[in-house]
Order: sequence, then C-alpha cells, then structure tokens
Amino acid sequence: MILLLEVECFLYNAHSLKEKRSVLKKLLSRLRREFNVSVAELDNQDLWQRTKIGIVTIANDRTFAEQVIDKVLTTIDACPELERTITDIHHL
Repeated sequence: MILLLEVECFLYNAHSLKEKRSVLKKLLSRLRREFNVSVAELDNQDLWQRTKIGIVTIANDRTFAEQVIDKVLTTIDACPELERTITDIHHL
C-alpha cells in the first residue's frame, strides 16, 4: 500500500524565503526522522507564506500506512508556525 499525502500550508510569520525554508527544513526533517516517510516541497517554492508538501509512505498493511499518515498530520497540525489549509490523500 502506497499513500501519498499532499498538504498545503500557510506560514504566518514568514517574512522571507529564508524564514520559510527554516521552518520547513525543521518540520520536514522531523517527519523523516520520526515516521520514516519521504517528504518534499512540491509547489510554491518562491512564495514566502505558502507551501505545498508531499509525503509518501509505503507499507504492506493499509491500516498501518493510514496510521502513519494520521500521525504525520497530527505533527503538522501541532507546528505553531504554520496552518494546514488543504489536504489530499491518494491511495496508489
């Protein structure tokens, strides 16, 4: 089972690309480390306060993959520097 999560977020206090990348680098590293997922910024790389992140997990059990994605979303929601606005989950 392959799950692809696409998350669009708004970064409130990012006033430059440098500030945005600092927040994203910390978050993406944490997601990779804690959940063993693949993560990348997919869109809006040149905008200060918006981003689109792609997260992929692969598992032999659908329930386990969905649990990982739920934990990833909880971690993103707990990040005070950004707000999740649009979320799409694709089962591949």
